[in-house]
Amino acid sequence: QPIGALLLEHCRITKEEENVFSISFFEEPERKYCFECASEEQCQEWVEALKRASYEFLRRSLIFYRNEIQKMTGKDPLEQYGISEEARFQLGAHRQ
Repeated sequence: QPIGALLLEHCRITKEEENVFSISFFEEPERKYCFECASEEQCQEWVEALKRASYEFLRRSLIFYRNEIQKMTGKDPLEQYGISEEARFQLGAHRQ
């Protein structure tokens, strides 16, 4: 049974030991959670999955692929949805 939930934004995921990783938060560095895995491979899978799942990673990926498509086609792929000018889809919109 789950004992709680964490919102994983503005956080750092760090491999601590062979089978251990931690999650700490930028605004509350003293708030740190450690997780132990069954193997080093499992630990690495968790670390990579959590890093790829963050909003910031996904936002940067969207911006990268948006720019690549625009270079290839000459058109902004977000324009057809009327969202191309939204701040969240611009490089400088969020804290880097």
